[in-house]
Amino acid sequence: MANAPTLKIDGVRYIVTMDADRRIVADGSVVITGDRISQVGKTSDLSSVAADRTIDGSGMVVTPGFVNGHMHISYAHAARGLFPDDLGAEYLPNVFRLQQAMTADDEYATSMLAIVELLKYGTTTFIDPGTTTHVEECIAAYDQAGCRIVIGRNVQDRPNPLNLPVYETDEAIRATEEIMSLVGSTSRGLVTAWSMPFSAEFCTPELLAACDRIASEHNTRSTLHFTNGPRWIEECRQTHGCSPTEYLERCGVLNPRMTLAHCLGIGTDEARLIADRGSAVVMCPTAAVKGGAGTAAHGLLPELLEFGATVGLGTDAGNNSNLLETLRSVYLAAVLYKDGRRDVGMIPAEAALELGTIGGAAALGMDHLIGSIEPGKAADLVLFDTRRAEWGALHNPVNSLVYNADGRSVHTVIVDGRVVVADHQPLFVDEAALVDEVQGRGEALLKRTSVEFPPRWPVV
Repeated sequence: MANAPTLKIDGVRYIVTMDADRRIVADGSVVITGDRISQVGKTSDLSSVAADRTIDGSGMVVTPGFVNGHMHISYAHAARGLFPDDLGAEYLPNVFRLQQAMTADDEYATSMLAIVELLKYGTTTFIDPGTTTHVEECIAAYDQAGCRIVIGRNVQDRPNPLNLPVYETDEAIRATEEIMSLVGSTSRGLVTAWSMPFSAEFCTPELLAACDRIASEHNTRSTLHFTNGPRWIEECRQTHGCSPTEYLERCGVLNPRMTLAHCLGIGTDEARLIADRGSAVVMCPTAAVKGGAGTAAHGLLPELLEFGATVGLGTDAGNNSNLLETLRSVYLAAVLYKDGRRDVGMIPAEAALELGTIGGAAALGMDHLIGSIEPGKAADLVLFDTRRAEWGALHNPVNSLVYNADGRSVHTVIVDGRVVVADHQPLFVDEAALVDEVQGRGEALLKRTSVEFPPRWPVV
């Protein structure tokens, strides 16, 4: 990397490193060489370091890029805000009906808009859990934006109530193999493929085991939806004589390659089993609270952490939680359990911030690469402008990040050493034109599918 371009962020108010010692460097600088962080320290100690480009960090708090471990990227923005809060069982079938009617151009545009929102608000790495249909076309959007993304192909071989296509088992296995090959042959390096069976409820044990085998053979991971409602819990008890988590273990997939999304409807023994088996968890508090899941009273995030589980955060889709900002999930993780357990010692701000950064990276098996600001790691950084009302007065940057800051103050975002957002604006696309395009595509999608949920108040 001797001839690689260098970038220096100089005179930073606070660098929240998230390193092993959780150091916060006041009046610090970060030097990037190529796509890697090469130096982190006090500005005075790095004053002699020259760079090809320097960014003024005065008034900034610099953090690692945030990690969103579960976010359906491709379809939600076309119908965002359409569905009533209390739609109930009709919600997901309508969602996937719309998704299956989208064209490649629709998915490209909606994915790009989701990426704009994610990056502008500081999320640099995220998982799309397999519901993108036109993957090859959307990889072009990922590469254009320069985001770090995990993708896959949702597969299921059992009938389901969500309008998800049911594959033959062999066909589902082939689809999982194909996505591995496709990503390896078409992406420029920031896109990773995982195995993505939709859920244990909709997959046979044979398919679950095959997806795990494929992940192992390709040195990658698996993820599935682990939202355990009463029907699936009862089926596990009656048919298999065990809990949903024990069922995963029996199928051989509760292992260190697995990342469980949502992780709702589990008991304390299941939380302990997940931790003991080394599976990771991604909780989506933004979706859980909007969906009335009871996570504040019954969610087991504190127990998972107590038992030593690897835990990250997600937001779910933009028409489920309706937002994609990982920092909002960080905030909710810090406050929900204080209220639900009536214990202000639950999930301190420091622990919540870990969930959105280094913990989230570990839940994706990427903590060797991202999640902290340290020499040798990928240069994924977020610069928050603290010269804004929501940051005043600033005494403790962790408390301010978790409890009063949000994505509005994200000034600059760097992914893999490349500046992708500067002065609050994405550098890879015309945001206003893209918003207009997605509006038109959303209206056309609703018209051709005859999906309609008018506002409850009159539009005159």
